[in-house]
Amino acid sequence: MWKVLGYLLVLLLVAAILRIDFYFTIVYLFFAVYLLSRFWTRRSLDQIRAERRLDARAFSGDDLKASLTLQNQGWLPVVWISIHESLPVDLSSPPFVRRIATLNPRARHTFSYTLHCRRRGYYTIGPLNLEAGDLLGVTRASQVDVGPDHLIVYPRVVPMKELGLPTRSPLVALPARTPLFEDPSRVTGVRDYRHGDSPRRIHWTATAKTGQLLVKQYDPAVARDTMICLDLSREDYEQRRRYTATELAIVTAASIANHVIVNEGLSVGLATEGWDPLAEAVTRFSLAPRSGRAHLGSVLEVLARVEVGETTPFPDLLRRESVELPWGATLVVIAGRESERLFDTLVVLQRAGFAVVLILVQPTYPSERMRQRSSMLGMPVHHVWEEQELEAGI
Repeated sequence: MWKVLGYLLVLLLVAAILRIDFYFTIVYLFFAVYLLSRFWTRRSLDQIRAERRLDARAFSGDDLKASLTLQNQGWLPVVWISIHESLPVDLSSPPFVRRIATLNPRARHTFSYTLHCRRRGYYTIGPLNLEAGDLLGVTRASQVDVGPDHLIVYPRVVPMKELGLPTRSPLVALPARTPLFEDPSRVTGVRDYRHGDSPRRIHWTATAKTGQLLVKQYDPAVARDTMICLDLSREDYEQRRRYTATELAIVTAASIANHVIVNEGLSVGLATEGWDPLAEAVTRFSLAPRSGRAHLGSVLEVLARVEVGETTPFPDLLRRESVELPWGATLVVIAGRESERLFDTLVVLQRAGFAVVLILVQPTYPSERMRQRSSMLGMPVHHVWEEQELEAGI
């Protein structure tokens, strides 16, 4: 703008010195063109409405389509408009989308681009910047028309053939081979009343119809509340393998949660502590065991966001989370390395009534001493370093 005004002032000064009417006409003409272009550009840009459309969630490995729609709601044509969309470098290369379009009055223009979800994470899409100008390039105007949106890329979920987790909980869910416990919500039939049967088991409707005392028969079952405890402490992972190991640990947690909720129809929870890019701080996450796909989405969302960080020692997190869990719950402990303090904590939790499973995400197998001690205590210890090992089951 200042360059154009300076040019006009120079022309005006030359016309005043030479006192030639033709020069004054040129100055007035240029000044009129400048005012008209400035008004036109600003007015036309104010009439542009932009909209971004994309799914807010995706899985690692997906290609996500996003679209931008520009609509000229005014009666002035837009000679040219430049569109600049900022994108994360992990989703697009180069990390931006740039387009130039022309919009007639009341016209609409839509274009799309692809986001390659190569890794899990919490990403910011945008903002969208618009810049318009006149045909001669005399004036330009820009504005941020659409603010940023957020995209959550879930971690990869590996389908598991089987998941043999132990349980000590005498509640409801898994069919049992022996009727140690019964599920009062699953009535399978009726039978004759026997001496010692609880009055609460009497099926009053069937008794009234048959004229003899009948009691309900329940489906024998046991339940398993599963809490996944994920270690994301930086010191528990070797530096040169930290990224690979932590990503595999998160994939392991996501795959187990998916198997428990989708395939077994049971409840699962998540406890972990790590860097949260949304809060921009180390955050402790604690999701109580629940069932259903909606809860699975909440678990996967946490696993998508959380990163390794400088956290409290993992054994302390385990003790803290165990306080709020019911007796008999199953603790699936996913750690980056074996240690005496971690094993001692697991022994304490096992003696407190929890069923404990340890999954070590490391390139080497557990030490012989670890295998012997865990075998004596009846504590399963598994080793995972490749996704194929997850597919085979735990």
